[in-house]
Amino acid sequence: MRNESRTRRTALVASAVLGLVVLVAIVVPLLVPLDPLRTDLPGRLRPPSLAHPLGQDALGRDVLARLVGGARLSLAVGAAAVGLSVAVGVLLGAVAGWCGGWVDEVIARGIDVLLAFPGLLLAIALAAVLGPSVRNLIVALAILGWTGYARLTRAQIRALRRRELTEAALALGASPVRVVGRHLLPLALPALLVQATFGLSGAIVAEASLSFLGVGAPPPTPSWGAMLDEGRQFMLVAPHLVIAPGVALAATVLILQLLGDGLRDLLDVRQT
Repeated sequence: MRNESRTRRTALVASAVLGLVVLVAIVVPLLVPLDPLRTDLPGRLRPPSLAHPLGQDALGRDVLARLVGGARLSLAVGAAAVGLSVAVGVLLGAVAGWCGGWVDEVIARGIDVLLAFPGLLLAIALAAVLGPSVRNLIVALAILGWTGYARLTRAQIRALRRRELTEAALALGASPVRVVGRHLLPLALPALLVQATFGLSGAIVAEASLSFLGVGAPPPTPSWGAMLDEGRQFMLVAPHLVIAPGVALAATVLILQLLGDGLRDLLDVRQT
């Protein structure tokens, strides 16, 4: 009981902090005139001050404005990539788990082929081939991410298909699409929700990594990874350039990991 209470409290705190991050990323630019692209060359590399709470970068741009802009990009790219990955993965996983036979074999082997490649290297190759843009970045991350949801959905559908509720629904005349969509997928939803939470943190890290390597969002789009890349050459004279995006990236990923752990414990049906 004590562990369950602690898990619930951790999940609630992580949810509240994540909601605050999303609120800052969306609402603050609407209330405060933050321009992440405005340059001020006389103020380049200035440390934090009242006018610029997180300092200015090598072009005199406000680090706080770019940090908020980077938060919007990271959350938007992560959410879009995870949403697309879930849609494709759930569809293919459900088809493989329900149909079985050669259909299942073809989809399973396709998943194995993608998983055989190192994830980050494949993401770099896809982003380089597609070209530097936010849309292509989302597509590249979705191509990498759908496999996990497909494997999870496939396993869940194969296990649930043998239950009495499936046989009863089929006996009453329900179509396979209705059985999967109305009866089986809702039972698999908790596991998919946990997977999506962890997938969001992975997508944010991947977006920052690709932007750091120069194959993510094109400049001057604010991105935490690009900010780290731009500030690493000034670490000794202006450490605030890497501290701000580094702390923001680490904190966001930590929050999502804690939220995922909490949801996994709370939604784990084996504990009930």
